[in-house]
Amino acid sequence: MDRFQQAFNQYKNQANQDEIQSEIIEGMSSNQERIVAVKRNDDGDLIAFQTESGRQLDYVQALSEAKEGKLAHVDVFHKYGRDILRSEPDGNKENNLDSLPEF
Repeated sequence: MDRFQQAFNQYKNQANQDEIQSEIIEGMSSNQERIVAVKRNDDGDLIAFQTESGRQLDYVQALSEAKEGKLAHVDVFHKYGRDILRSEPDGNKENNLDSLPEF
């Protein structure tokens, strides 16, 4: 790939990231909270979540609130015979639940 194609791809990717970020902000309703920190067990599994207001939710509470639309940027999907909480895919690994700091 020549430098012109590389420059264009970089430009295109940046525009896509900017668009994704603006859609995320617009899509967030005022009654939704973001998860800003997580707690893991000894196996590294996520077992609790802290919201931007400081509320601490166990896994079942977080699942319930996510299903009710109270948590921003997370999805609930069914796998392995149970509901699982995950980050919405937005192309930004830094805001994934696995990447958040621990509380």
